[in-house]
Amino acid sequence: MINDNAQNNKDIKLITEITRSLKVSLWFVFLTFPLLVIKVDALEKTVEYRWQNMLYVAIGTFLVSLLSKFFLDQNTKRKERAALVTEPQIGFLERIFNEPKYLYPIAFAACLFALIFPLIFSPYQTNIMTTALMYVVLGLGLNIVVGMAGLLDLGFVAFYAVGAYSYALLNTHFDLGFWIVLPIGAILAALFGIILGFPVLRLRGDYLAIVTLGFGEIIRLVLENWNEFSQGPSGISNIDRPGLFGMELTLNQSINYMFYIMIGLVLFTIFFVNRLQNSRLGRAWIALREDEIACQAMGIDKTKTKLTAFALGATWAGMVGVIFAAKTTFINPASFTFLESAIILAIVVIGGMGSIVGVIVGAFVLILLPEYLRALSDYRMLAFGAIMVMVMIYRPQGIISNVRKHIQYDPEEKTAKKSVDTTQAGKS
Repeated sequence: MINDNAQNNKDIKLITEITRSLKVSLWFVFLTFPLLVIKVDALEKTVEYRWQNMLYVAIGTFLVSLLSKFFLDQNTKRKERAALVTEPQIGFLERIFNEPKYLYPIAFAACLFALIFPLIFSPYQTNIMTTALMYVVLGLGLNIVVGMAGLLDLGFVAFYAVGAYSYALLNTHFDLGFWIVLPIGAILAALFGIILGFPVLRLRGDYLAIVTLGFGEIIRLVLENWNEFSQGPSGISNIDRPGLFGMELTLNQSINYMFYIMIGLVLFTIFFVNRLQNSRLGRAWIALREDEIACQAMGIDKTKTKLTAFALGATWAGMVGVIFAAKTTFINPASFTFLESAIILAIVVIGGMGSIVGVIVGAFVLILLPEYLRALSDYRMLAFGAIMVMVMIYRPQGIISNVRKHIQYDPEEKTAKKSVDTTQAGKS
């Protein structure tokens, strides 16, 4: 009798899931019907109905919905079983990227591949990879603010714009070179980070996000309407590329040179952010993220900690802004819209908040994937969006989540050693 009831419950659950998947399929067909089924030829004044596309969408979404429910159920059961185990386990990717015996060979291979990349790939591919590396640094900069300090910043692109316009204006009016303006752009962006930080010291969550979003839009609108200062919507052109001991570089040589500059900046950023993460300041940021009231009660200066997070995060954005202006040799306010802030934030969230390796992987996924999906033509952004949704369903903590480390004391050997804590920042 008990077995019959259990079997009936399974059958009812299966029928329910099939019905639900059918509804999802029909709803998705309804949403994509104007895009994938109807094709209008304005020149010939004809309308073509591609019914086979509707069939493909219906079958595909039905199967994806069923499979996703199956995998989610399996994942839930696995978590329930893991909760019963005395010593919890960390994920496969997290274990690989937190154990030196795996991480160091991977890092060495990645550095070796980066050094020979321009030699084996075309300038177009090198240019795309340079853009991806720029977003790696931007993601690591925002990771300080959002991932470590827990301050939701939706106006991060403003500091990016400050760095870009710093180089464009100083180079155009005062003929200052790239290497001179690079630290100047970083300092100016840090000052703007402090200016933003002061009014939002008492804000948290959605209120902080709205204020930072407004700050980013203020910067963009000022640059767009102050024609005497920034040339307005026309932008600034003929910006000098980075120099190499006074030598004249061809376009391909400049692309390769910019690529190696970005490799150096990425390595410097990873080293700096990693040292910050394990420092007293980094632990203060994490404490601020977890519980602001408890953090203040423990004697941590909340004002200084928040301002430092905003200033350091903005510093990296300012440096990348200088590099962006030198790379494109032309900038205008249209390059610094809210969409850029959203992409950088998505890199941090999808990669794994607080995780350096996760942010790097997230930047490569979000920047390179649309380029390599161009074979899908009109449907590449649809596929890109579907991939992002799948990542958030199956890896809500990020592709490679942050794994905390703590010190264990061995009373027999009277030594302390680092070990991996299975508590992940994304679940805190």
